[in-house]
Amino acid sequence: MVEPGEKRWRLGFLASHRGTNMQAIIDACNSGRLPAVPVVVVSNSGSSGALDRAVAHGIPTCVLGGEKFREPADLDQALVEVLRKYRVDLVVLAGYMKKIGPMTLSAFPRRIVNVHPALLPAHGGRGMYGSHVHSAVIAAGETETGVTIHLVDTAYDTGPILAQCRIPVLKGDTAESLAARVLPAEHQLYVETLQRIMRGEIDLDEGHAAKGDTPHRE
Repeated sequence: MVEPGEKRWRLGFLASHRGTNMQAIIDACNSGRLPAVPVVVVSNSGSSGALDRAVAHGIPTCVLGGEKFREPADLDQALVEVLRKYRVDLVVLAGYMKKIGPMTLSAFPRRIVNVHPALLPAHGGRGMYGSHVHSAVIAAGETETGVTIHLVDTAYDTGPILAQCRIPVLKGDTAESLAARVLPAEHQLYVETLQRIMRGEIDLDEGHAAKGDTPHRE
């Protein structure tokens, strides 16, 4: 629980779709399990379910998409301006579908985290998100998959790994059934990893990754 006088991290979310991971983190903030406050939700899509979730919780929103931001550099600059306006301490990706640009990476060095629904470095990279990842895991004949929390760098899914948990792939699994088991683990591991960051157990400045996996078994 948050102690009186404890620092409260200012979280800026980037989300493109439903925002279920974001919701899990918001819930952890509201319950006191995370010493943090969500200060803005940014999406590239005005129809993102994450925006509806933000409005329901009274969190400011911003849509950076459409014709105005067709050039990546324009989007990059606008994103930095929004995150700075809300004095964000940590940028949290929750299903965000745009590549993070160099200006944002420079403005928030080692302060941008992401969740991936597989055990990186396997099944990562451009176009590898959601059901695409789970389908690839099954097609490869993997016996286990999992969740990875990592820092964001200049390429897709290549930043330093902060934490992972493992989940078995069951006989007869489909992309849908696998996704249904992986998603709750995403919610749990994301919150746990943010807790460890905020307690100083994961040092983002030094780039210390978590030691060992966070177990999560069916």
